[in-house]
Order: sequence, then C-alpha cells, then structure tokens
Amino acid sequence: MTTDVSRDTNKNVNGSLITGILLSILGVIAIAAPNFTTIFAETWIAAILIFAGFTKLVYATQTRERGGFLWKLLLSGLYIATGIMLFVYPYTGVLTLTLLLGTFLLTEGTFELILAFKLRPQENWTWVLANGIITLVLGAMIWFQWPFNAPWLIGTLVGVSIIFSGISRVMLALNGRSTLSGELP
Repeated sequence: MTTDVSRDTNKNVNGSLITGILLSILGVIAIAAPNFTTIFAETWIAAILIFAGFTKLVYATQTRERGGFLWKLLLSGLYIATGIMLFVYPYTGVLTLTLLLGTFLLTEGTFELILAFKLRPQENWTWVLANGIITLVLGAMIWFQWPFNAPWLIGTLVGVSIIFSGISRVMLALNGRSTLSGELP
C-alpha cells in the first residue's frame, strides 16, 4: 500500500516537474517572438469567440421552446461579432486585450500571493511568492505603458509570467522530490 502511495506521489511530482519545464520553455518562445505571440493570442481569442458564438447559436435553436430564445440569439451574435471584429481589426483587438491582460495579471498576482501564504509552511514557498510579486509588477507595467507598447507587450509580459510560473512549479516539484526521498526507507 505504501509503495502505491509513493508511486502516485512520485508521478505527481514528475508531472509537476514536466509542467514547470514546459511552461518555462513556452515562456522563452513567447519572449523570443513577442509580436507574433501578441497577434497569435489575439487571433486565437477571435477564433474561440466565433466558435463559441456558433455553439451558442446552435444551442439557442435547439432550446427555442424553453424560453429566452431572443436573448440566446443576441448573445450568440455578440460572441460572433466580437470575434469577427478581432479578426478584422487586430490592432484594436490588441489594444483591448492589452488592458484585459493587465487586469488578468493583477488578479493572477493577487491569487498567487494568497497561494504563497497558504503554502508558507512548505519549503520553497517563496518561489510562489516571487511569482505573485513579479506578476503584479507585470500587470502594473501594462497599465502604465498602454497603448504605446501594446504590439509587443502582451507577448513579452505573458512570456515572462509563464517563465516564472514554470520556475515556481519546478521548485515546488523539486521540494516534493526531496520530501519524497526523505520518506522512503
């Protein structure tokens, strides 16, 4: 029984380590090509909105008799129109997404700080704390530099945030490994 628990824990630690390494690599790629990353993110969001809009449209027609058809139809139109606008006017979309990203990073940084203090008894919890602080700073940088640096800012700042998320996960996984090896006979 103990061997099964140790094996499951080791799988979780290895999964966390691999996730952290992949996040770090993706962060480096995002920083290396920030304009591409920015446009890619904007286009990806546009495609998701259009797809979600058509999904909502199908749902609206399938549930027409349940009420609220007009609202469901309007909502699907909003999704589709927003997605199309992001495709047609990508620079405006980048400006808007830059402000949304700033808000996201400020919120993520706050949650990371809360998580860090919840993890405080663990060794290496300060890596999560550092991630939260850096993410908060990145969110503030977006707000102070908007709109001038919007074309490359999203890709660069997301890349930096992803790298630090990856590093913090790697450090927590290494802590889990050292804890696990200390428990084995």
